Amino acid sequence: MGLKGKYRHFKGGEYEVLCVAKHSETGEEMVVYRALYEDGGVWVRPRNMFEETVEKDGKTFPRFTKIED
Repeated sequence: MGLKGKYRHFKGGEYEVLCVAKHSETGEEMVVYRALYEDGGVWVRPRNMFEETVEKDGKTFPRFTKIED
């Protein structure tokens, strides 16, 4: 699945996925993304965490939902 695009975090913030990189020691895929609010900080998160579901108030949501390619 191509990840590039804009996403909404389950808590409401919007982000743009810049690329998928590999951890130099483990080979684990990492998602590199930037915030589309405030200072536009750049973040990295393991791909499996980026794509996982989370629970909030007894409901299950994807951590990030794609909103635009």
